[in-house]
Amino acid sequence: MSDQAKRRWRLALGRYAESQLGGLAGRDMRADRALDYLYGREYENRGLHRPSGPGSLDPTQMKALDWLGEARKLFPQSVFEVLQDHALDRYGLADLLDDPKTLDSLEPNQDLLKTLLSFHGRAKPEMKEKLRQVADVVIQDILRRLKSDVQRAFSGRRNPFKRSHVASAANFDWRNTLRRNLKTYDPNTGRIIAEDLRFMSRERRRLPWSIILCVDQSGSMTDSIVHSAVMATILSGLPGVTVSMVLFDTSIIDVTDRLTDPLETLLSVQLGGGTDIGRAVEYCERYVGTPARSVFVLISDFAEGASPRRLFSAVARMSEARVRLIGLSALDDLGSPYHDDHIAGRLTSLGMQIGAMTPDRLAQWLAETMQ
Repeated sequence: MSDQAKRRWRLALGRYAESQLGGLAGRDMRADRALDYLYGREYENRGLHRPSGPGSLDPTQMKALDWLGEARKLFPQSVFEVLQDHALDRYGLADLLDDPKTLDSLEPNQDLLKTLLSFHGRAKPEMKEKLRQVADVVIQDILRRLKSDVQRAFSGRRNPFKRSHVASAANFDWRNTLRRNLKTYDPNTGRIIAEDLRFMSRERRRLPWSIILCVDQSGSMTDSIVHSAVMATILSGLPGVTVSMVLFDTSIIDVTDRLTDPLETLLSVQLGGGTDIGRAVEYCERYVGTPARSVFVLISDFAEGASPRRLFSAVARMSEARVRLIGLSALDDLGSPYHDDHIAGRLTSLGMQIGAMTPDRLAQWLAETMQ
């Protein structure tokens, strides 16, 4: 038996096969612990008991929400969804999450937020309010971090011909500063002593623009969904900018009327399901008022579950009408891309820019596009 086959059997059979197949280390050991937390219940129901003590995999060492977060990191999305369904439906793990105090000892972070979004739809009413409180802490933190980046990007174009008396690193005019301070050059040190700093002024935009966000709500896009909801809230507060937002899998959820509260937007998410991108893009065409002043942002891995003809036709119509088009395979802190190369390539040929961006880079791109 090959080492890879032995590893797979060891993970499938669990700790009870350790004497025959050996132990595990690193990521495999974490995966074994997560699987044992869930499927060890099956062995217990059959009369087998898990030993406790130092190094034990006893389930009391891991809390339910800790397990959900760990399982999400360790396994592919399709496997995680199976594990989660088994946990909630087959093994009654939801009973362990009925007490709101379960969340009190956890540090709110984005990974926890993703777990809460996946569980929220199944939570009891008394638990939902606690889930909302934890989620709101995380969202407000992201909102604070992104808001200044977006506002800076939209603060106006720098005018190199007009001087500003406002000292700001974002407005620093290094070329003119060098030119004005050449007389202070010190040949001994090879340095210029800048006595007269120069800054450019900014021309504030007043743009009647429409931004349409079309966001894939499949489980693998959770990070992008979170940042899309926060970005939509910030962008909708800009003067002269109208924002629409649509979530989709094989169905469509229009959250345009909920953009003032990103938490409400996120609680509308139904993670999982298939993908019908073409239907969603067609739906979004209704929000294109003045095409030349409309930006359409498709956030998806472009793994179309339906025939792509509908998608290509809708994108071609918007491109011909001069709508600005961008497709993002990721919108998160890392901007890590994954996408279907064939679909993405065809969309590129139809006039859509394809890439992956961090939220602050998207704000810069939108500001430059909407000049």
